[in-house]
Amino acid sequence: MLRRDFLQTSLALPLLGGKRANGKSCILLMLTGGPSHLDTWDMKPHAPREIRGPFRPIKTNVPGIEISEIFPRMARHADKFTLIRSVHHEAAAVHETGLQLIQTGHLSIGDPEHPHIGCVAAQALGSRHVMLPFAIGNMGCNFSSGPSAASIINTGNFAQSCRAAVKLVQSGTRFATVNMFDTIFDRTTWDAHGSKPFSTLSDYRHTVGPAFDNAYSSLLEDLSARGLLSTTLVVAAGEFGRSPKINPTGGRDHWPQCWTVVMAGGGVRGGEVYGSSDATGSEPRDNPVSPEMIVATVYAKLGLIAGSNAIPI
Repeated sequence: MLRRDFLQTSLALPLLGGKRANGKSCILLMLTGGPSHLDTWDMKPHAPREIRGPFRPIKTNVPGIEISEIFPRMARHADKFTLIRSVHHEAAAVHETGLQLIQTGHLSIGDPEHPHIGCVAAQALGSRHVMLPFAIGNMGCNFSSGPSAASIINTGNFAQSCRAAVKLVQSGTRFATVNMFDTIFDRTTWDAHGSKPFSTLSDYRHTVGPAFDNAYSSLLEDLSARGLLSTTLVVAAGEFGRSPKINPTGGRDHWPQCWTVVMAGGGVRGGEVYGSSDATGSEPRDNPVSPEMIVATVYAKLGLIAGSNAIPI
């Protein structure tokens, strides 16, 4: 299949037609488990306690933008990223569905017309899609040889994988996916239902939050120091958010009705917030964003399609 035909089939959107885009590469950080937007990047400090949760917001280096206290290093880099606070979908509130939507823009189990976003980008850019440190689902990727193939590089923990992704981009890799966790079961992850075998909001403060804060901040610093941030799109996304009201076990449950995705580099205007949620973080208040629009934005920033369905960031 010709590259143009492949993209038109996969995206059902017009090609960019030669117009240059800032992005040359993309690093997708899959925050497996679904981070609670209310405890990370879309806090509601004036809501009732059972909604606002245990964390307080802190100021960032951009006036008017606040994020959770569990991200002190990230707060010093707000000028580099944009928070998209109105992401939502209406499909089933399960991990597999959310992962499919964020990584393909479609519900596409076994559908070769809608493979993983990294496979599409790598095919179009004549490169390979690299997954670190493991794969979560095939998502239509070809793991054999060839320009559209996906490789898996076992690099250890999330921070090590982020460092490896930077080196891969510097050496010419055009798309790398870093999966923060390999499973949600019997692991400390973003899946904070509040009781075993899942995680608690306390784990956000002591384990998951610091792990992301340090790895993400170092990733942006490393890309910037190497002169790569302006041409490398960094997308940090979970498969959904968490329920506005804290559940009886002290956690939050699956909530695809609203959550936050973070984008930086690759032509994204930093220091901004796109969209907003209502007073309880239950649903988008303005500028609703679908997973398909997230995927379209990645393709547009990489210069693969026109930006008709992309987020204007």
